[in-house]
Amino acid sequence: MGTAQASDALENLFIDHLFRSTKWTAPSALWVALFTASPSDAGGGIEVVGGGYVRVNLPPADGNWTATQGGTSGISIGTGGMTSNAVAVTYPAPTSDWQTVGWFGLFTASSGGTMLIWDALQAPRTILNGDPAPSFAPGSLQITIQ
Repeated sequence: MGTAQASDALENLFIDHLFRSTKWTAPSALWVALFTASPSDAGGGIEVVGGGYVRVNLPPADGNWTATQGGTSGISIGTGGMTSNAVAVTYPAPTSDWQTVGWFGLFTASSGGTMLIWDALQAPRTILNGDPAPSFAPGSLQITIQ
C-alpha cells in the first residue's frame, strides 16, 4: 500500500481544529469499509453492498491500532507516521458475490457517516458467495500520514 489518503472532510476537520476556532472531537468508532471501485478524497467509489456485507467496527484504541513505532503500548514516537490494525478485521461470510475488492475506507458510522481515510489494498481480492469470511490479518491495513 502507498500513503493512505485523507478525505477532504478530514483535511477540513484538521485545519479547523489546529488553526481555527472549531475543535474536533475524534470519533469513538471507526468503521472499515470495502470498495469495488476507488473512492477519492471527495468520497465516492463503490462500496460493497448486500450479500451479508457490513462495515467492521475497529474503534480507536491502543489494542486495535499500532503506535507509529510498532506495538500497541505507549504513545507514538516513531518517525514513519504509520499505524496499522493490531487485530484481525473480519467480515461476515459472503452470501452473494462481493466482486473484486481493491480499496478500503475508514468511516465514522456503520452506514453513511463521514469517510476519513481511504487507500488501495496491497492485493485486490475477489470475494464470492460461499467463500470463507474475508479477514485482514493484523498489520495488513496500513495507514501512513505524511
